[in-house]
Amino acid sequence: MAAKILIIDDDTSLRRVLEYNLQEEGYEVVTAADGEAGLALFAECSPALVVTDLKMPGISGFQVLATIKERSPATLVIVITAFGAIDTAIEAMKLGAYDYITKPFNRDQLKLVVKKALELQGLSEENRLLKEELTERAEFRNIIGISRGMERIFAIVRKVADTEATVLITGESGTGKELVAKSIHSLSSRRASPFVPINCAAIPRDLLESELFGHVKGAFTGAVRDKVGKFQSADGGTLFLDEVGELPVDLQPKLLRALQERIVEPVGGTTSQKLDVRVVAATNVDLEAAITEGRFREDLYYRLSVIPIHLPALREREDDVLLLIKHFTVKHGGAGVTFVPRALEVMKHYPWPGNVRELENTIERLLIMRNSDSIDVEDLPAKLRGVKRSREIGVINLPAEGYSLEQLEREIVVEALERSDWNQTAAARFLRIPRHTLIYRMEKYNITPQERKR
Repeated sequence: MAAKILIIDDDTSLRRVLEYNLQEEGYEVVTAADGEAGLALFAECSPALVVTDLKMPGISGFQVLATIKERSPATLVIVITAFGAIDTAIEAMKLGAYDYITKPFNRDQLKLVVKKALELQGLSEENRLLKEELTERAEFRNIIGISRGMERIFAIVRKVADTEATVLITGESGTGKELVAKSIHSLSSRRASPFVPINCAAIPRDLLESELFGHVKGAFTGAVRDKVGKFQSADGGTLFLDEVGELPVDLQPKLLRALQERIVEPVGGTTSQKLDVRVVAATNVDLEAAITEGRFREDLYYRLSVIPIHLPALREREDDVLLLIKHFTVKHGGAGVTFVPRALEVMKHYPWPGNVRELENTIERLLIMRNSDSIDVEDLPAKLRGVKRSREIGVINLPAEGYSLEQLEREIVVEALERSDWNQTAAARFLRIPRHTLIYRMEKYNITPQERKR
Protein backbone atom coordinates (compact mmCIF):
# COMPACT_ATOMS: atom_id res chain seq x y z
CA MET A 1 0.00 0.00 0.00
CA ALA A 2 1.39 3.43 -1.00
CA ALA A 3 2.34 5.73 1.84
CA LYS A 4 -0.01 8.69 2.32
CA ILE A 5 1.63 12.13 2.46
CA LEU A 6 -0.06 15.39 3.50
CA ILE A 7 1.27 18.61 1.97
CA ILE A 8 0.36 21.92 3.64
CA ASP A 9 1.42 25.08 1.78
CA ASP A 10 -0.31 28.32 0.90
CA ASP A 11 1.69 28.66 -2.35
CA THR A 12 -0.57 27.03 -4.95
CA SER A 13 2.11 26.48 -7.60
CA LEU A 14 4.61 25.00 -5.12
CA ARG A 15 1.91 22.81 -3.65
CA ARG A 16 1.13 21.41 -7.09
CA VAL A 17 4.81 20.81 -7.87
CA LEU A 18 5.23 18.93 -4.58
CA GLU A 19 2.09 16.89 -5.24
CA TYR A 20 3.18 15.96 -8.78
CA ASN A 21 6.73 14.98 -7.79
CA LEU A 22 5.60 12.79 -4.91
CA GLN A 23 2.79 11.17 -6.90
CA GLU A 24 5.38 10.39 -9.55
CA GLU A 25 7.19 8.32 -6.88
CA GLY A 26 4.02 6.31 -6.22
CA TYR A 27 2.90 8.03 -3.01
CA GLU A 28 -0.71 8.88 -2.24
CA VAL A 29 -0.82 12.66 -1.77
CA VAL A 30 -3.41 14.96 -0.18
CA THR A 31 -2.98 18.72 0.01
CA ALA A 32 -4.20 21.68 2.04
CA ALA A 33 -3.81 25.41 1.36
CA ASP A 34 -3.42 26.52 5.00
CA GLY A 35 -2.68 25.23 8.48
CA GLU A 36 -6.31 24.98 9.62
CA ALA A 37 -7.33 22.88 6.60
CA GLY A 38 -4.15 20.85 6.98
CA LEU A 39 -4.88 19.89 10.57
CA ALA A 40 -8.43 18.94 9.65
CA LEU A 41 -7.10 16.68 6.86
CA PHE A 42 -4.53 15.23 9.23
CA ALA A 43 -7.27 14.19 11.66
CA GLU A 44 -9.31 12.73 8.82
CA CYS A 45 -6.75 10.69 6.87
CA SER A 46 -3.88 9.98 9.33
CA PRO A 47 -1.01 10.37 6.83
CA ALA A 48 2.31 8.62 7.24
CA LEU A 49 4.22 11.85 6.62
CA VAL A 50 3.48 15.59 6.65
CA VAL A 51 5.31 18.20 4.56
CA THR A 52 4.47 21.72 5.69
CA ASP A 53 5.63 25.25 4.98
CA LEU A 54 6.58 27.16 8.12
CA LYS A 55 5.45 30.60 7.03
CA MET A 56 1.73 30.62 6.31
CA PRO A 57 -1.12 33.03 7.11
CA GLY A 58 -3.38 32.07 9.99
CA ILE A 59 -2.06 28.96 11.69
CA SER A 60 1.70 28.90 11.13
CA GLY A 61 3.76 25.86 10.24
CA PHE A 62 5.19 25.90 13.79
CA GLN A 63 1.68 25.57 15.21
CA VAL A 64 0.90 22.82 12.73
CA LEU A 65 4.09 20.98 13.73
CA ALA A 66 3.40 21.32 17.46
CA THR A 67 -0.22 20.15 17.09
CA ILE A 68 0.73 17.13 14.99
CA LYS A 69 3.48 16.04 17.39
CA GLU A 70 1.05 16.41 20.29
CA ARG A 71 -1.64 14.33 18.57
CA SER A 72 0.67 11.75 17.03
CA PRO A 73 4.28 11.81 18.26
CA ALA A 74 5.26 9.01 15.85
CA THR A 75 4.22 10.97 12.73
CA LEU A 76 7.23 12.46 10.92
CA VAL A 77 7.08 16.09 9.73
CA ILE A 78 9.30 17.71 7.12
CA VAL A 79 9.25 21.52 7.14
CA ILE A 80 9.84 23.90 4.24
CA THR A 81 11.61 27.17 4.95
CA ALA A 82 13.01 30.05 2.95
CA PHE A 83 16.61 30.08 1.79
CA GLY A 84 18.85 31.50 4.51
CA ALA A 85 16.34 30.97 7.32
CA ILE A 86 18.40 28.24 8.94
CA ASP A 87 17.63 29.47 12.45
CA THR A 88 13.94 28.95 11.73
CA ALA A 89 14.58 25.40 10.51
CA ILE A 90 16.65 24.60 13.58
CA GLU A 91 13.85 25.85 15.81
CA ALA A 92 11.45 23.54 13.98
CA MET A 93 13.82 20.60 14.50
CA LYS A 94 13.83 21.37 18.22
CA LEU A 95 10.03 21.16 18.18
CA GLY A 96 10.20 17.68 16.68
CA ALA A 97 10.51 18.10 12.91
CA TYR A 98 12.27 15.17 11.23
CA ASP A 99 14.11 17.31 8.65
CA TYR A 100 13.82 20.49 6.62
CA ILE A 101 14.23 21.59 3.02
CA THR A 102 14.93 25.16 1.90
CA LYS A 103 13.40 26.98 -1.04
CA PRO A 104 14.27 26.68 -3.82
CA PHE A 105 14.93 22.95 -3.86
CA ASN A 106 15.18 20.43 -6.67
CA ARG A 107 12.90 17.44 -6.89
CA ASP A 108 15.70 14.91 -6.25
CA GLN A 109 16.41 16.58 -2.91
CA LEU A 110 12.70 16.44 -2.03
CA LYS A 111 12.36 12.78 -3.01
CA LEU A 112 15.47 11.77 -1.06
CA VAL A 113 14.35 13.48 2.16
CA VAL A 114 10.85 11.96 1.88
CA LYS A 115 12.22 8.50 1.11
CA LYS A 116 14.56 8.55 4.11
CA ALA A 117 11.77 9.78 6.39
CA LEU A 118 9.43 6.99 5.35
CA GLU A 119 12.20 4.39 5.64
CA LEU A 120 12.87 5.58 9.19
CA GLN A 121 9.17 5.43 10.00
CA GLY A 122 8.99 1.90 8.61
CA LEU A 123 11.93 0.83 10.75
CA SER A 124 10.39 2.47 13.81
CA GLU A 125 7.11 0.67 13.26
CA GLU A 126 8.92 -2.61 12.65
CA ASN A 127 10.90 -2.07 15.84
CA ARG A 128 7.72 -1.31 17.78
CA LEU A 129 6.02 -4.46 16.53
CA LEU A 130 9.15 -6.49 17.26
CA LYS A 131 9.25 -5.15 20.83
CA GLU A 132 5.59 -6.02 21.28
CA GLU A 133 6.23 -9.52 19.94
CA LEU A 134 9.28 -9.97 22.16
CA THR A 135 7.34 -8.73 25.19
CA GLU A 136 4.55 -11.17 24.44
CA ARG A 137 7.00 -13.99 23.82
CA ALA A 138 8.65 -13.15 27.14
CA GLU A 139 5.33 -13.69 28.86
CA PHE A 140 5.13 -17.11 27.13
CA ARG A 141 8.87 -17.72 27.54
CA ASN A 142 8.53 -21.11 29.20
CA ILE A 143 5.67 -22.38 27.06
CA ILE A 144 7.09 -23.89 23.90
CA GLY A 145 4.77 -24.78 21.04
CA ILE A 146 3.87 -24.22 17.41
CA SER A 147 1.20 -26.88 17.12
CA ARG A 148 -2.36 -25.87 16.35
CA GLY A 149 -3.45 -26.87 19.83
CA MET A 150 -0.90 -24.64 21.53
CA GLU A 151 -1.57 -21.70 19.21
CA ARG A 152 -5.20 -21.97 20.29
CA ILE A 153 -4.09 -21.89 23.94
CA PHE A 154 -1.96 -18.79 23.32
CA ALA A 155 -4.91 -17.04 21.65
CA ILE A 156 -7.23 -17.79 24.58
CA VAL A 157 -4.65 -16.62 27.12
CA ARG A 158 -4.13 -13.33 25.27
CA LYS A 159 -7.87 -12.74 25.17
CA VAL A 160 -8.69 -13.53 28.80
CA ALA A 161 -5.50 -12.45 30.59
CA ASP A 162 -6.50 -8.86 31.27
CA THR A 163 -9.99 -9.65 32.52
CA GLU A 164 -11.22 -10.48 35.99
CA ALA A 165 -12.77 -13.79 34.94
CA THR A 166 -11.87 -16.91 36.92
CA VAL A 167 -9.97 -19.43 34.78
CA LEU A 168 -9.95 -23.22 35.15
CA ILE A 169 -7.00 -24.94 33.46
CA THR A 170 -7.40 -28.67 32.91
CA GLY A 171 -5.07 -31.27 31.49
CA GLU A 172 -2.96 -34.25 32.37
CA SER A 173 -0.17 -34.01 34.90
CA GLY A 174 2.97 -32.47 33.41
CA THR A 175 1.28 -30.49 30.63
CA GLY A 176 2.30 -27.08 32.03
CA LYS A 177 -0.81 -25.81 33.79
CA GLU A 178 1.11 -23.59 36.21
CA LEU A 179 3.10 -22.06 33.34
CA VAL A 180 -0.15 -21.07 31.65
CA ALA A 181 -1.45 -19.62 34.93
CA LYS A 182 1.74 -17.54 35.26
CA SER A 183 1.35 -16.31 31.68
CA ILE A 184 -2.21 -15.21 32.40
CA HIS A 185 -0.93 -13.25 35.40
CA SER A 186 2.03 -11.77 33.48
CA LEU A 187 -0.17 -10.53 30.64
CA SER A 188 -2.73 -8.97 32.99
CA SER A 189 -2.83 -5.55 34.62
CA ARG A 190 -2.06 -7.39 37.90
CA ARG A 191 1.44 -8.31 36.75
CA ALA A 192 3.12 -5.97 39.26
CA SER A 193 1.27 -7.64 42.16
CA PRO A 194 1.93 -11.12 43.62
CA PHE A 195 1.32 -14.42 41.88
CA VAL A 196 0.64 -16.79 44.77
CA PRO A 197 0.43 -20.55 44.09
CA ILE A 198 -0.91 -23.21 46.46
CA ASN A 199 -1.11 -26.95 45.81
CA CYS A 200 -4.38 -28.13 47.32
CA ALA A 201 -3.25 -31.77 47.16
CA ALA A 202 0.09 -31.26 48.91
CA ILE A 203 -1.20 -29.78 52.18
CA PRO A 204 -2.87 -31.88 54.90
CA ARG A 205 -6.60 -31.30 55.34
CA ASP A 206 -6.15 -29.91 58.86
CA LEU A 207 -3.76 -27.21 57.60
CA LEU A 208 -5.29 -26.40 54.22
CA GLU A 209 -8.04 -24.10 55.51
CA SER A 210 -5.49 -22.08 57.45
CA GLU A 211 -3.14 -21.97 54.45
CA LEU A 212 -5.92 -20.64 52.24
CA PHE A 213 -7.69 -18.22 54.55
CA GLY A 214 -5.27 -17.64 57.43
CA HIS A 215 -6.05 -17.95 61.14
CA VAL A 216 -6.07 -15.88 64.28
CA LYS A 217 -4.03 -16.55 67.39
CA GLY A 218 -5.59 -19.29 69.53
CA ALA A 219 -7.85 -20.61 66.76
CA PHE A 220 -6.52 -24.12 67.38
CA THR A 221 -3.71 -25.90 69.20
CA GLY A 222 -0.43 -24.55 67.89
CA ALA A 223 -1.88 -21.26 66.59
CA VAL A 224 0.44 -19.10 68.68
CA ARG A 225 0.14 -16.05 66.40
CA ASP A 226 -2.02 -14.68 63.63
CA LYS A 227 -1.30 -16.13 60.20
CA VAL A 228 -1.95 -14.53 56.82
CA GLY A 229 -3.49 -16.94 54.31
CA LYS A 230 -2.76 -17.29 50.61
CA PHE A 231 -5.86 -15.25 49.71
CA GLN A 232 -4.58 -12.30 51.73
CA SER A 233 -1.05 -12.72 50.31
CA ALA A 234 -2.46 -12.53 46.79
CA ASP A 235 -4.46 -9.34 47.44
CA GLY A 236 -4.20 -7.21 44.30
CA GLY A 237 -2.69 -10.09 42.36
CA THR A 238 -3.48 -13.65 41.30
CA LEU A 239 -4.08 -16.74 43.42
CA PHE A 240 -3.30 -20.02 41.67
CA LEU A 241 -5.19 -23.00 43.12
CA ASP A 242 -3.32 -26.00 41.78
CA GLU A 243 -4.95 -29.46 42.01
CA VAL A 244 -8.20 -27.81 43.04
CA GLY A 245 -10.00 -31.11 42.35
CA GLU A 246 -8.40 -32.49 45.53
CA LEU A 247 -9.95 -29.81 47.74
CA PRO A 248 -11.91 -31.47 50.60
CA VAL A 249 -15.67 -31.26 50.17
CA ASP A 250 -16.19 -29.50 53.50
CA LEU A 251 -13.83 -26.67 52.46
CA GLN A 252 -15.50 -26.11 49.12
CA PRO A 253 -18.37 -23.90 50.42
CA LYS A 254 -15.86 -21.52 52.01
CA LEU A 255 -13.91 -21.29 48.75
CA LEU A 256 -17.17 -20.71 46.87
CA ARG A 257 -18.06 -17.81 49.18
CA ALA A 258 -14.58 -16.32 48.74
CA LEU A 259 -14.97 -16.47 44.97
CA GLN A 260 -18.49 -15.07 44.93
CA GLU A 261 -18.08 -12.27 47.43
CA ARG A 262 -14.31 -11.72 47.36
CA ILE A 263 -14.18 -11.88 51.14
CA VAL A 264 -12.41 -14.31 53.45
CA GLU A 265 -12.72 -15.06 57.14
CA PRO A 266 -9.63 -16.40 58.91
CA VAL A 267 -9.99 -19.60 60.92
CA GLY A 268 -11.14 -18.63 64.40
CA GLY A 269 -11.85 -15.06 63.30
CA THR A 270 -15.09 -13.13 63.64
CA THR A 271 -14.60 -10.47 60.97
CA SER A 272 -14.37 -10.86 57.22
CA GLN A 273 -11.74 -9.24 55.04
CA LYS A 274 -12.55 -7.77 51.63
CA LEU A 275 -9.94 -8.75 49.05
CA ASP A 276 -9.12 -7.97 45.44
CA VAL A 277 -7.92 -11.34 44.12
CA ARG A 278 -8.11 -12.93 40.67
CA VAL A 279 -8.31 -16.73 40.92
CA VAL A 280 -6.87 -19.18 38.42
CA ALA A 281 -7.37 -22.87 39.21
CA ALA A 282 -5.98 -26.06 37.70
CA THR A 283 -6.68 -29.77 37.93
CA ASN A 284 -5.95 -33.07 36.22
CA VAL A 285 -9.13 -34.51 37.73
CA ASP A 286 -12.33 -34.88 35.69
CA LEU A 287 -14.41 -32.48 37.76
CA GLU A 288 -17.66 -33.35 36.01
CA ALA A 289 -17.17 -36.97 37.02
CA ALA A 290 -16.24 -35.82 40.54
CA ILE A 291 -19.53 -33.89 40.68
CA THR A 292 -21.45 -37.02 39.73
CA GLU A 293 -19.63 -38.95 42.46
CA GLY A 294 -20.35 -36.25 45.05
CA ARG A 295 -16.68 -35.28 45.48
CA PHE A 296 -16.97 -31.79 44.05
CA ARG A 297 -19.66 -29.13 44.28
CA GLU A 298 -21.37 -28.30 41.02
CA ASP A 299 -21.82 -24.60 41.92
CA LEU A 300 -18.11 -24.31 42.73
CA TYR A 301 -17.22 -25.95 39.43
CA TYR A 302 -19.21 -23.39 37.45
CA ARG A 303 -17.77 -20.56 39.50
CA LEU A 304 -14.23 -21.76 38.75
CA SER A 305 -14.73 -22.55 35.07
CA VAL A 306 -15.93 -19.19 33.81
CA ILE A 307 -13.08 -19.48 31.30
CA PRO A 308 -12.07 -23.14 30.76
CA ILE A 309 -8.69 -23.86 29.17
CA HIS A 310 -7.77 -27.46 28.36
CA LEU A 311 -4.10 -28.21 27.74
CA PRO A 312 -3.44 -30.97 25.21
CA ALA A 313 -1.22 -33.89 26.18
CA LEU A 314 2.22 -33.99 24.60
CA ARG A 315 1.22 -37.02 22.51
CA GLU A 316 -1.29 -34.68 20.84
CA ARG A 317 1.44 -32.11 20.15
CA GLU A 318 3.85 -34.10 18.01
CA ASP A 319 4.90 -30.94 16.16
CA ASP A 320 6.18 -29.47 19.43
CA VAL A 321 8.36 -32.36 20.60
CA LEU A 322 11.47 -31.41 18.61
CA LEU A 323 11.20 -27.78 19.76
CA LEU A 324 10.93 -28.91 23.36
CA ILE A 325 13.94 -31.21 22.98
CA LYS A 326 16.01 -28.30 21.70
CA HIS A 327 14.73 -25.98 24.44
CA PHE A 328 15.45 -28.37 27.30
CA THR A 329 18.83 -29.35 25.86
CA VAL A 330 19.95 -25.72 25.98
CA LYS A 331 18.26 -25.12 29.34
CA HIS A 332 20.20 -27.96 30.96
CA GLY A 333 23.59 -26.97 29.60
CA GLY A 334 23.73 -29.02 26.42
CA ALA A 335 23.98 -26.24 23.84
CA GLY A 336 26.66 -28.16 21.93
CA VAL A 337 24.87 -31.53 22.09
CA THR A 338 23.11 -32.93 19.04
CA PHE A 339 20.59 -35.73 18.56
CA VAL A 340 20.94 -37.95 15.51
CA PRO A 341 17.82 -37.96 13.30
CA ARG A 342 16.75 -41.52 14.17
CA ALA A 343 16.90 -40.71 17.90
CA LEU A 344 14.76 -37.64 17.32
CA GLU A 345 12.30 -39.75 15.36
CA VAL A 346 11.98 -42.22 18.23
CA MET A 347 11.46 -39.40 20.72
CA LYS A 348 8.96 -37.67 18.49
CA HIS A 349 6.70 -40.69 18.31
CA TYR A 350 7.01 -41.82 21.91
CA PRO A 351 3.65 -41.13 23.67
CA TRP A 352 5.22 -39.36 26.71
CA PRO A 353 2.68 -40.39 29.37
CA GLY A 354 4.34 -37.94 31.78
CA ASN A 355 4.02 -35.18 29.18
CA VAL A 356 6.41 -32.21 29.10
CA ARG A 357 7.70 -32.91 32.60
CA GLU A 358 8.76 -36.43 31.56
CA LEU A 359 10.41 -35.10 28.41
CA GLU A 360 12.42 -32.53 30.37
CA ASN A 361 13.54 -35.11 32.92
CA THR A 362 14.57 -37.45 30.10
CA ILE A 363 16.65 -34.73 28.41
CA GLU A 364 18.34 -33.80 31.69
CA ARG A 365 19.20 -37.45 32.36
CA LEU A 366 20.52 -37.96 28.82
CA LEU A 367 22.81 -34.94 29.14
CA ILE A 368 24.22 -36.17 32.44
CA MET A 369 24.72 -39.78 31.32
CA ARG A 370 25.88 -39.19 27.74
CA ASN A 371 29.23 -40.50 26.52
CA SER A 372 29.59 -37.97 23.71
CA ASP A 373 27.96 -34.83 22.35
CA SER A 374 25.98 -36.89 19.86
CA ILE A 375 22.99 -38.76 21.27
CA ASP A 376 21.81 -41.81 19.33
CA VAL A 377 18.99 -44.31 19.77
CA GLU A 378 21.22 -46.54 21.88
CA ASP A 379 21.59 -43.70 24.40
CA LEU A 380 17.85 -43.41 24.95
CA PRO A 381 16.09 -45.06 27.91
CA ALA A 382 14.85 -48.59 27.24
CA LYS A 383 11.18 -47.55 27.43
CA LEU A 384 11.74 -45.17 24.50
CA ARG A 385 13.65 -47.70 22.44
CA GLY A 386 10.98 -50.38 22.91
CA VAL A 387 13.57 -53.09 23.62
CA LYS A 388 10.92 -55.71 24.34
CA ARG A 389 10.02 -57.68 21.26
CA SER A 390 6.40 -58.30 20.40
CA ARG A 391 6.66 -62.05 21.22
CA GLU A 392 8.03 -61.24 24.68
CA ILE A 393 5.12 -58.98 25.53
CA GLY A 394 2.52 -61.11 23.80
CA VAL A 395 1.21 -58.55 21.29
CA ILE A 396 0.44 -61.26 18.75
CA ASN A 397 -0.78 -64.73 19.68
CA LEU A 398 -1.32 -66.59 16.41
CA PRO A 399 -3.23 -69.92 16.26
CA ALA A 400 -1.37 -72.99 15.02
CA GLU A 401 -3.66 -73.40 11.99
CA GLY A 402 -2.73 -69.95 10.67
CA TYR A 403 -4.55 -66.62 10.38
CA SER A 404 -5.59 -64.13 7.66
CA LEU A 405 -3.15 -61.23 7.36
CA GLU A 406 -5.97 -58.88 6.39
CA GLN A 407 -8.04 -59.93 9.39
CA LEU A 408 -5.02 -59.45 11.63
CA GLU A 409 -4.40 -55.98 10.23
CA ARG A 410 -8.06 -55.08 10.69
CA GLU A 411 -8.01 -56.18 14.32
CA ILE A 412 -4.85 -54.19 14.98
CA VAL A 413 -6.42 -51.03 13.54
CA VAL A 414 -9.58 -51.50 15.62
CA GLU A 415 -7.50 -52.10 18.75
CA ALA A 416 -5.48 -48.94 18.13
CA LEU A 417 -8.69 -46.95 17.71
CA GLU A 418 -10.11 -48.43 20.91
CA ARG A 419 -6.98 -47.53 22.85
CA SER A 420 -7.21 -43.99 21.49
CA ASP A 421 -10.93 -43.64 22.23
CA TRP A 422 -11.46 -43.58 18.45
CA ASN A 423 -9.33 -40.46 18.01
CA GLN A 424 -7.87 -41.06 14.54
CA THR A 425 -4.84 -38.80 15.04
CA ALA A 426 -3.88 -40.57 18.28
CA ALA A 427 -4.51 -44.01 16.77
CA ALA A 428 -2.33 -43.21 13.76
CA ARG A 429 0.42 -42.06 16.10
CA PHE A 430 0.10 -45.27 18.10
CA LEU A 431 0.50 -47.34 14.91
CA ARG A 432 3.39 -45.15 13.70
CA ILE A 433 1.61 -44.39 10.43
CA PRO A 434 0.30 -41.17 8.83
CA ARG A 435 -3.32 -40.34 9.59
CA HIS A 436 -4.33 -40.63 5.92
CA THR A 437 -2.93 -44.18 5.90
CA LEU A 438 -5.09 -45.04 8.89
CA ILE A 439 -8.17 -43.58 7.19
CA TYR A 440 -7.39 -45.63 4.09
CA ARG A 441 -7.21 -48.82 6.21
CA MET A 442 -10.48 -47.94 7.93
CA GLU A 443 -12.18 -47.50 4.56
CA LYS A 444 -10.55 -50.65 3.16
CA TYR A 445 -11.79 -52.82 6.03
CA ASN A 446 -15.05 -50.91 6.54
CA ILE A 447 -14.15 -49.94 10.12
CA THR A 448 -16.62 -47.47 11.65
CA PRO A 449 -17.18 -46.07 15.18
CA GLN A 450 -20.18 -48.39 15.48
CA GLU A 451 -17.64 -51.10 16.34
CA ARG A 452 -16.66 -49.22 19.49
CA LYS A 453 -16.71 -51.58 22.47
CA ARG A 454 -19.41 -50.88 25.01
